[in-house]
Parts: sequence; structure tokens; C-alpha cells
Amino acid sequence: MYFAALLARTEDGWEASDTELDDVETLSDLAELAREASDDDTVIVFIEQEDAWFGIVRIEGEEDPRIYVSDGAAAARSSYGEMLTRELLGDDLDDLDDELETLDLDGTEDGEPLDVDEDDEAGSVAAEAVPAAPVGDRLILADLGMSPEDLLALDSDALAEIADALGAAEVLEAVR
Repeated sequence: MYFAALLARTEDGWEASDTELDDVETLSDLAELAREASDDDTVIVFIEQEDAWFGIVRIEGEEDPRIYVSDGAAAARSSYGEMLTRELLGDDLDDLDDELETLDLDGTEDGEPLDVDEDDEAGSVAAEAVPAAPVGDRLILADLGMSPEDLLALDSDALAEIADALGAAEVLEAVR
């Protein structure tokens, strides 16, 4: 189960809204959703999957989104997390996908078919190639009051702690 919220910084402070990610398939879709919330201001997108991992995407105007994921390997096993980790590690994962298509990973000599779905096998190997550690921009919130060290130290209930550091705890809690 996912929780996703948008925090938009305006002249009057932070505004929060929960958001549905049903129509989000790419980082561009996510950035467009965030830009709709606030045209020129800073927008922080929080995505969390049941304390397994969390991701932060920061969008400012038309600049490229900045991304941080708390646990790359855990995130790579889920659809939205895979979208973020692929954006961060794209070429490495694409190269791995290409290798998996050409290698015979089932241990057979003449490539007889497996009983396992090849897509599942490729996905699990790709997920194993992603580090089980934070990936992305560790300075993503530094100018907003959360140091990289504090960000790296977060574990459970990370989004509440981030919102508190940003001065947006009350507005985030209202949408949770």
C-alpha cells in the first residue's frame, strides 16, 4: 500500500494534498502532476510504501526533478519505486536488462524453456542489482532545513519527520 502526498511551498507557507498515483507511469507524469499543484513554487512529492521505503521528488518550475529514495533495492521491487530507481540508475539497469535478454540464466546448455516467467526472473535479478541503500540526491532538502545526515538517518515514519523539519508537519498530517 502506498501513501503519496504533495507539499507545495507558497508565499503563505506549505500546502499539502494527498494524491492518487493511478495515472502516473513515468517521472514526467509525476512532475506534471506536481507542476499542476503549483506552477513556479517548490513542490515536494512524498511516496511511501508501508515503511519499506520512501521516495522524495522535488520539482521547481521547469527544472529537472531531483530524486531521493531511501532504499533502492526495496523500491525497485515496486512499480513507483522502480520508476524512481530506473530514473536514477537508468543506464545501469537498462544494460542489465539487455544482458539478461542475451544470457541463458536457467543453467541449461541448450536453452530449453523454463517453467518460470522470464519477466519475473529478469525483474528479480534487476532488483538485486540496485543497492539496498539510499540512492539519489542527498542534498534534496538541505536548503529547506534537513541535512543529508538527518535524511540518511531516517527510518520509520520518515515522512512525518521530514515534514516537521520543513515546518509542514500539520499540513501533512491533515492529509494523512
